[in-house]
Amino acid sequence: MSKQIRVGVVGIGHLGNYHLQKYQKLENVHIVGVADVDRARADKAAATFGCTAFPGHRDLVDRVDAVSITVPTRDHHAVAKDFLAAGKDVLLEKPFTATLEEADDLIGLAAARDLILQVGFIERFNPAVIALDKVIRQPLFIESHRLHPFVERGTDVDVVLDLMIHDLDLILHYVRSPLANVEAVGVSVLSDKVDIANVRLTFENGCVANITASRITLKHMQKLRFFGLEGYHSVDFSKREVVSLARKEKEGGKMEIGLNDVKVSQVDPLEEEIRSFVDCVVRRGTPRVSGLEARKSLELALLINEKMKTGKDLRL
Repeated sequence: MSKQIRVGVVGIGHLGNYHLQKYQKLENVHIVGVADVDRARADKAAATFGCTAFPGHRDLVDRVDAVSITVPTRDHHAVAKDFLAAGKDVLLEKPFTATLEEADDLIGLAAARDLILQVGFIERFNPAVIALDKVIRQPLFIESHRLHPFVERGTDVDVVLDLMIHDLDLILHYVRSPLANVEAVGVSVLSDKVDIANVRLTFENGCVANITASRITLKHMQKLRFFGLEGYHSVDFSKREVVSLARKEKEGGKMEIGLNDVKVSQVDPLEEEIRSFVDCVVRRGTPRVSGLEARKSLELALLINEKMKTGKDLRL
């Protein structure tokens, strides 16, 4: 019988409840408790999931082996540090931390204590992305659109850290080349932070990425397209679909464009993310999105925001 992992969730908003739902499905997980500054929300979640509500996250520290942290970004560092300092494994929602200094502090603390520090980039667990891994080679041009209707949730940060950072994470993951140049423009519309942004990244290997993120549209659109010498790949994150075209040789040596047979399994990305975290806790494995991986996209997101403020040429 596998070891029972005692878990807690800090921050019982939209995401926190989803984390609890996924943990509840895992046989080797025991949900010990929840913590939230809104005691009514914590009490409601505790009643729903059969655990204890605590007034603060520090009350959970000595009771769990691992924790999901889904509090606002400004509190990521302080809450995660308390758990890591106590020797607990941490799943911290994106965008990791508010600053690179905070990120480095958590990365160093986790490394020094040999702890799991996973950051919640859910698209890495999207079955369409898993399928894409099998066919993509070296992209030369990338186009990304992540468009959402406006909701108050998430507006503690700008649209780059709220939405675009998912695509920055994937682009850095697939391009794997130093950044040469950043061009960026952003506009505040319904919040006091940038709500719509367009970014053009140029990498040293020649790849160019054009990225648009908006949280003021009337409908959802979450697509990422890759163009390369081997073909074209389009990922629809919402539909969890991949369209992949590649050069194929016909009889007589002529070339044509044909569909790749890409199989996409229909799994729940958040459930896979939670399952992967628990597996890392049990087996002491390396998370798919470690603190070091998440730091790369945070660094780029902060650079983009600085570019939008100053308009000056900036480089990593």
